[in-house]
Amino acid sequence: MSGRRRLWRWVGVVWVIVVAVAGGATLWLRDAAESPGPYGWEEASPTPSTPKGWATACPSPTLDEDGAGVVLCVVSGR
Repeated sequence: MSGRRRLWRWVGVVWVIVVAVAGGATLWLRDAAESPGPYGWEEASPTPSTPKGWATACPSPTLDEDGAGVVLCVVSGR
């Protein structure tokens, strides 16, 4: 094997090693830079419970000429 061929083989081996080390360092540093997220389950009810007597606190809807009615009722539990 000639000296020039041996030199190119060493250049190729060194290049492969440098690429592998740089890729591993990139993955390692990327994982270290990310903050850990809040992994886990949250317990939440789908709808809040309404206070007693809320139906009498809200007015009945007033219908318009098309027969549609809208009521917005805000009830505070305090």
